[in-house]
Amino acid sequence: MSRKKIIAGNWKMNKTPSETAVFIKELSDKVNQTNDIIICAVPYVCIPAALKASKRSRIKIAAQNMHYEDNGAYTGEISANMLLDLGVKYVIIGHSERRQYFNETDITVNKKVLKALKSGLKPIICVGESLEQREMGVTSDYVRYQVAYALNGVSVEDLKNIIIAYEPIWAIGTGKTASNEQANDVCKTIREALVEKYGRRAANATYIQYGGSVNTKNAKDLFGMSDIDGGLVGGASLKTEDFDKIVNYNK
Repeated sequence: MSRKKIIAGNWKMNKTPSETAVFIKELSDKVNQTNDIIICAVPYVCIPAALKASKRSRIKIAAQNMHYEDNGAYTGEISANMLLDLGVKYVIIGHSERRQYFNETDITVNKKVLKALKSGLKPIICVGESLEQREMGVTSDYVRYQVAYALNGVSVEDLKNIIIAYEPIWAIGTGKTASNEQANDVCKTIREALVEKYGRRAANATYIQYGGSVNTKNAKDLFGMSDIDGGLVGGASLKTEDFDKIVNYNK
């Protein structure tokens, strides 16, 4: 089954609103000819500037996190309704840095996924193993567990609004990248887990990205693998010349 690529830049805690506006405008001119889906996941304070700058472009804007409650005494948090009111369409959920530094758990990931879907947001769900887990040979079992937990209660109808990003923790921001075969094997494992739960048709229609030091040199080969449907790009998404080359990997 032929799927478009989804290439998403995760800016993490980088760029001010004014820098964001300049970046998005510069990037828009470079990527408007692609048929793939381009997303920039920007810091909360940059969302309005990003949405305004991307209004007449192919670039979609995502948030990097959200809370699973609609409102309440959750100082510093942002709800799905707040994002929707701004015009956001996508949200990253369960990134390894959220799990590592901010006590994100499989339970909260699942709650956020269900809330995002119910609200009309499209979640980009991150899963991935540590170096220790890979060396122990439990990558497949661990990633299957993460996917199963994140999708608990998710219907086959909702699956079409979900993106799964496989990000080996040992390759995020380290300069290390899983080989094309390693990355594709895990993405294929994820797809097979979806087949078991939702059937072949739904699984084949689901986008599964690879993230973990994706750059201008490896993007084309990674995106050419059978079960890798684009990338969740970190550092390389912060420079227009690099992200442009990744988005236009096939030119």
